[in-house]
Amino acid sequence: MEHTVDKFFLGRQPILNRYQEIIGFELLFRATKFNAAEFTNYSHASASVISNVLSEFGLEEVLGGKLGFINVNMDVLFSEGIELLPIEQTVIELLEIIELNEHVVERCRELRKLGFKIALDDHEYSEDNSELYEVVNIIKIDILQSNIDELPDILRKFKNTRIKMLAEKVETVEQFEACFKMGFDYFQGYFFERPMILNRNRIDFSGMAMLKLLQQLIMDAPIAEIEQTFKENPSLSYNLLRLVNSVGIGLRNKIKNLRHAIILLGVNHLRRWVQLSLFAVNDRRGLNHPLLEMAVVRGRMMEILVDKKRLQDDLAEAAFMTGILSLLDVLFEVPMSEIVESLHLTDDVTNALLTRQGKLGMLLTLTEKVETTDFDAVILLLDQCNITMDQLLSAQVESFGWRASVIAQ
Repeated sequence: MEHTVDKFFLGRQPILNRYQEIIGFELLFRATKFNAAEFTNYSHASASVISNVLSEFGLEEVLGGKLGFINVNMDVLFSEGIELLPIEQTVIELLEIIELNEHVVERCRELRKLGFKIALDDHEYSEDNSELYEVVNIIKIDILQSNIDELPDILRKFKNTRIKMLAEKVETVEQFEACFKMGFDYFQGYFFERPMILNRNRIDFSGMAMLKLLQQLIMDAPIAEIEQTFKENPSLSYNLLRLVNSVGIGLRNKIKNLRHAIILLGVNHLRRWVQLSLFAVNDRRGLNHPLLEMAVVRGRMMEILVDKKRLQDDLAEAAFMTGILSLLDVLFEVPMSEIVESLHLTDDVTNALLTRQGKLGMLLTLTEKVETTDFDAVILLLDQCNITMDQLLSAQVESFGWRASVIAQ
């Protein structure tokens, strides 16, 4: 009797370029109900699973216009189903278990002619693969499984080719800097969640202005005080006027002054804009900032999960804010206790940010485990949070979609 599994976790691991901008995500799948002996590696999903999961989640929402790296084994590589994936956004990643024979090379040529990009996972250089190297776009190297002293020599072998080199399992800033100096083009890992301590030791003027504005909005300060903060910061005023126009309000109303713009926009919309704009302060990456990506998805997913449990409305707003603020210590390279103190947050939000305690703390931990594809921990946390699998998967889809709409604005 054939057994089908219709629910899957979807994991996304960000891939960054040398400017630490997101250029794509590796997509990982694992059945929500699985026998570990039968499904030991969630990367080895079948072609039908890949197409079904992506149609259920919606690839545009999942990727937000970025590339999607999808692991394939031999069966998937030669299946017709793989050709149904969106050509412009798909990087077909050949797992290291695939024997790189002449049939594989020919199949890769076919897929390249169709427009797909090809990547090799955990690859070791060999002269025998010279024909394949003419077809491949990206080679991934697991830096934890490699001899660090041999990496420069490996990169030199590909220096005069058009192949991009991707360093995988980059978990610390020091590892990123070492791989950057070696000449890697792309980086995969969560090093960007670690503050670059020597880069900055205090929040700069623009960041302070944004935090002051956020504090005023959290404390429901009078419009006059909020207006004064904008007046003291011309760049904030300019961005406020741009925001009002971007949401179409300015097209219906001629903006008389800053106070008028604030009123037209509304405090709730303004508060969300400030929370998201914190990540783009004096940063060339703007909407491609990996911390912004994570914060947006965290905040929106937490908000949706609270809303699905039909808890009080103000807790949903607090959940969104908790997710957004949870990465500010990394962004500004200061202790979270300092940020929490400056913003005068509620006890629920404060406890979640500092100790991951309370309802919001557990929800924040849940979203963090989803990010890092720690699906065993996710299953345990779902019970503790009294959240169903369907609610989580639905919230994940909605948060990806909302993130895409934010970037579009």
